[in-house]
Amino acid sequence: MIEEHPALSTGYHALPPGKIATIVTFLQMHARPAVRPVRDPGAFAWTRWHPASLDEYRALFRKVGEYWLWESRVVMPDEKLNAILTHPQIELYTLQDQGRPVGLVELDFREEAECELVFFGLVGDAIGKGAGRFMMNQAIETAWSRPIKRFWVHTCHLDSPEALSFYQRSGFTPYALKVEVLNDPRLTGLLPRSAAPNVPVIDP
Repeated sequence: MIEEHPALSTGYHALPPGKIATIVTFLQMHARPAVRPVRDPGAFAWTRWHPASLDEYRALFRKVGEYWLWESRVVMPDEKLNAILTHPQIELYTLQDQGRPVGLVELDFREEAECELVFFGLVGDAIGKGAGRFMMNQAIETAWSRPIKRFWVHTCHLDSPEALSFYQRSGFTPYALKVEVLNDPRLTGLLPRSAAPNVPVIDP
């Protein structure tokens, strides 16, 4: 849930050098929504994934998320990441397109009666072909096959411009906003400067 904090004052707030900020929207659903149609599901396969190694996991994480400045699992210490990926209440899935992994989904059931959609994304060349709808339908079905009362997710303006409306069409309803400040991973060399071209790189 969202913790309480004093409200930010109205107006502009300067960021320290090397930082970027984003508005994060939290969304939730409390019941299984109606299934939305998929354009052509024939080529797609939803597969439970057990990565052979952390390197294998991070490679797909980068392919899916680098453009959107996903960096959390790249910098996370190996021991902590391995504990997450091997936790019995966390489930990883990939979307396969004719045998090629093109999507990544992580479902977290650690909170009683809840599921968090932690990560949901596609590689660039799979976007716009119906893969996202197929993958979301599978994620919703998988989450609600468990005895949960709430399924939730968050997105931000660093994600695809279509992400927020896609989640809402999928049955999620916004319930909170937060401001997130983070180190710009393009300045640290963690991600290439070409990542997230919609967000300018401000050199310190």
